[in-house]
Amino acid sequence: MFKQLTILGPGLLGASLMQAAKARGLCKRTAAWSRRAEPRAKCKGQPWCDAVFADARKAVAQADLVVVCTPVDTIVPLLEIIGPKLKAGALVTDVGSTKSLICRHGRAALPKKVGFVGSHPMAGSEKTGLEHADPELFEGRACFVTPLVDTPAKDVDRLTRFWKELGMEVATTSPEAHDEIVAHLSHLPHLLASAFCAYLGTRDPKWAHFAGPGLRDTTRVAAGDPALWKAIALENREEILRALDGFQKELDGLRAALHNRQPFALQHLLERGRDFRVRLRPLGKKE
Repeated sequence: MFKQLTILGPGLLGASLMQAAKARGLCKRTAAWSRRAEPRAKCKGQPWCDAVFADARKAVAQADLVVVCTPVDTIVPLLEIIGPKLKAGALVTDVGSTKSLICRHGRAALPKKVGFVGSHPMAGSEKTGLEHADPELFEGRACFVTPLVDTPAKDVDRLTRFWKELGMEVATTSPEAHDEIVAHLSHLPHLLASAFCAYLGTRDPKWAHFAGPGLRDTTRVAAGDPALWKAIALENREEILRALDGFQKELDGLRAALHNRQPFALQHLLERGRDFRVRLRPLGKKE
């Protein structure tokens, strides 16, 4: 599909993308850029990485597809840096967990000769770093593609096909609708898990030794990078606040059912929770 794929930020997602694209024959050549020397050194000599750059502008100069895999608050500034060096006809996307600001400002940061379409593959992990990369990371997972109203259909089609070739199930939606959805399905669960673990951290430290699989499964995402999630939460704060308001009503209902000894109300809440959980779509290899 592309002669050169350039990844800006070869962490878990970025390195997995290079491995997957190479394994599936979606590009002839891969290139990587990282602002830090350590990831660059790890990429050198890897069979799935053909070139490593310390300058992002040089990394994208010959790229047909550029995927920005850096934290959400760094994506637009990076696009502003590489914009003048992108060749005509190049396609740029990102994997950021928020889309409204990135899509609006990202499109404005690039020259008209370059296509930009936002993406969000729902294939992350609490683990970070290219040492955890896996070419099958995207298999069977969902991916959002978030064009603006005036985005050329050919750019949307090319990017959609790319993600599908990686084994993903692609949904096209507006950046605003994306941010509402992931505020409920991704951002709120992460913040609740973090808040819950922060609360447990105020209790007796010995309690941690008694934790079973239920607590571990429920709070797995709380082990994610705090700096990364701080940026996500601040960028999508309005949608997250609305999601918190809705969830607070459920908590109030749970508290009232317990306080007033209402077994039927309590069971109804538990049944609704179970019903949603069993309807979740099965994941691919990574479930």
